Amino acid sequence: MGRRARIRDGRRGRDGMDRPIGIFDSGLGGLTVVRAVRRRLPAEPIVYFGDTARVPYGIKSPPTVTRFAAEACALLCRHDPKFLVAACNTASATALPALADRFDVPLCGVIEPGAEAAARASGGRPIGVIATEATVASGAYRRAIQRRAPDAEVIQKACPLLVPIVEEGRTGADPIVRAVLAEYLQPLMRAGVGTVVLGCTHYPLLADAVAACLGPEVRLIDSAEAVAERVAGRLAADGLLAPADGPRGAVRFFVSDNPDRFREVGGRFLGEAAEPVTLVPPEELTATRPDKPAGPRELAGTRAEPQAVEEAS
Repeated sequence: MGRRARIRDGRRGRDGMDRPIGIFDSGLGGLTVVRAVRRRLPAEPIVYFGDTARVPYGIKSPPTVTRFAAEACALLCRHDPKFLVAACNTASATALPALADRFDVPLCGVIEPGAEAAARASGGRPIGVIATEATVASGAYRRAIQRRAPDAEVIQKACPLLVPIVEEGRTGADPIVRAVLAEYLQPLMRAGVGTVVLGCTHYPLLADAVAACLGPEVRLIDSAEAVAERVAGRLAADGLLAPADGPRGAVRFFVSDNPDRFREVGGRFLGEAAEPVTLVPPEELTATRPDKPAGPRELAGTRAEPQAVEEAS
């Protein structure tokens, strides 16, 4: 029996509406996607995996990123998700075709939804993208935007200091943050951008400061919000939305290292307590590759409980 068939058989006999949305990232940033999905679809249960032992993905080779992403999806698939989100720009740029081939679950990344929203909003003016060095070097946002708007001028700017600034807990009121943003955003302002994509899942925490620096004429595109809209549209089309009048969906968190730090810092990204958190060490992820069905101990244990493909069914 093939890998895709095994995953499909695992869903039989369940009411599809109560299945969770699975979301993964290399660390904490994907929690802004969880937050956006929670706002848009409050009744949906969510399972989140942060690969905190192997962060960042941006410095890894494409085969390694693809393997890590497949292992993350395999963990999430133990919970029988109805949709998977790669809430990581590097995995979105690198691994989605392989994930779509391996897993019989609809999925999307963060690049295509953000690019689509930017192309719609640009009004013919240049489009700015701020992102990590790895994401800018990949050219993934430029390609995705220009697939939709071939004549669009796309100005990309790597902002390597913003991720550590966010994880230190600094806010837009901090003079250091304002100074760094003023430096990074100058090329976009000189180019007269009308739209700027927040091309890293950490950046929504600085959205107000970015908007204040750019001015009211520039529209910000939060890829996390665009992903939430993409997920909502697909689940509605498939008849899999949880009842809107039901209770607020539960969220379960899994990490591959340092759950205490995840709890402490994750709350800032999520806007609520990041609990409960379960540790799944990397060696257990490696031992449960997508082509190896999880055994009874792995499914029952507390430590390992269980585009251009950008969206696939």
